[in-house]
Amino acid sequence: MAIILNIETSTKVCSVALAKNKEVIDLIEHEDDNYSHSEKLNLFILELLEKNNLSFDDLDAVAISEGPGSYTGLRIGVSTAKGICYSKDIPLISVNTLEALCKLVSIEAGYKIPMIDARRMEVFMSVLTKNDEIHQEQTNEIISEDSFETFGDDVLYLFGNGAFKLKKLFSTRSNIHFIDNIKCSAKGMVHIAYQKFLTKDFVDTAYFEPNYGKEFYTTAKKIKSSTLS
Repeated sequence: MAIILNIETSTKVCSVALAKNKEVIDLIEHEDDNYSHSEKLNLFILELLEKNNLSFDDLDAVAISEGPGSYTGLRIGVSTAKGICYSKDIPLISVNTLEALCKLVSIEAGYKIPMIDARRMEVFMSVLTKNDEIHQEQTNEIISEDSFETFGDDVLYLFGNGAFKLKKLFSTRSNIHFIDNIKCSAKGMVHIAYQKFLTKDFVDTAYFEPNYGKEFYTTAKKIKSSTLS
């Protein structure tokens, strides 16, 4: 049995989940436009442990949402996770934020396209199959009305805090659908984190850095039809 603490701070949502193996035991999360992670995160962790009659000594690992996302939010989450792992000598697991976001969505056909806002018409995004297999790796794109044309008539599902601003842009594209109210949450990390725990897919606590996506901010190009296939 593995007790894993999952921490998600890559967006405005501060979210913490306790999991036993691949099942969520309990969850606390709060969304704040002012990014109150520094005030909330440690309190949420303590509250979650106390509420479930657990202590830091009961944890087998800590999983952190690695990004992409907010620089400040990711720094706070990673620093907190590292502190726990160091003090209790337990492994650190990193989970890609976009892949975790996909775990909150179920579709019968087509592609999942999780999106995290990256200012103006830019988004951090990836493309996954209905079974959460990666079709296109994470990238940072400036979205235009011509985006995703190479998918033809394939059904695409866009979601996450970067998707809402694109609704008007794709209002005439019948194969593009939006799934509302899908926000980053630690509960989306649980299954991925447990699988990584089983295979001992840990990161080096001392040297691990979040996936800020800064390289994409400096090199982002307007998306072309040949980019997404």
